[in-house]
Amino acid sequence: MKKPLLAAAASIFAATLVLSPVAEAVELKVIAGGSMTASLNALAPEFEKATGHKLVTHFDSTPNIITRVTSGTPFDVVVVPVDVFKDATAKGRFAPGPTIDIARVGYGVIVRTGAPKPDISTPDALKKALLDAQSVTFLPASAAGAYVLKTFERLGIAEGMKAKTKAQNATTQIPVAVANGEAELGVFLVNVLMAPGVELAGSFPAELQQELVFTAAVAADTKEAEAAKAFISYLTTPAATTIIKAKGMTPG
Repeated sequence: MKKPLLAAAASIFAATLVLSPVAEAVELKVIAGGSMTASLNALAPEFEKATGHKLVTHFDSTPNIITRVTSGTPFDVVVVPVDVFKDATAKGRFAPGPTIDIARVGYGVIVRTGAPKPDISTPDALKKALLDAQSVTFLPASAAGAYVLKTFERLGIAEGMKAKTKAQNATTQIPVAVANGEAELGVFLVNVLMAPGVELAGSFPAELQQELVFTAAVAADTKEAEAAKAFISYLTTPAATTIIKAKGMTPG
């Protein structure tokens, strides 16, 4: 979106907030899925400018988010993989009521810029590409990584992929590993794979494709519920959804 249009959208949002009873500016502690990093980093300045609130965001993988949420770490709002809500203890840390889906994204494969792109248009083609690759990188300890492992199982290559898998500890490391030649293929959520030095070979074939949904919720014990709700509302505005699309995700 062009800057004047984005600024206008932010101004409209700010005006809407002024018309509603909003508490004074506060610091909001946000926990978010690592794959939301690009989107939320781009959205944060506009929200802060429109509301005066300050966002302090911790990005992490699903297992670490569950640990963080259930260990008593203070937070006000989350934008996390829906898998977090499948953990009963974690779900108990969120305010009762419906959650709001913010974004979703499917899976794909990348190669180093200029490298031959394997055919992954069918399950058999994807299986061959993975088996032919010298090395494959992704983030196993995450909701998305769990689905990649499940896909290996469905293709009947789970055992064979173990020796050639180069596990990463952060989503941002996946395209970097491919770009610098550490791994031949990167397999993960498509938005994470959008980075310098790599090219998308393609998305998973329809038979294996699945979208990971990122959902927002307010902490049950937050003292900043109104600001947290305002943040979630902002994430569904036209200005926000435009940025989410630009970062390779589908809003809602």
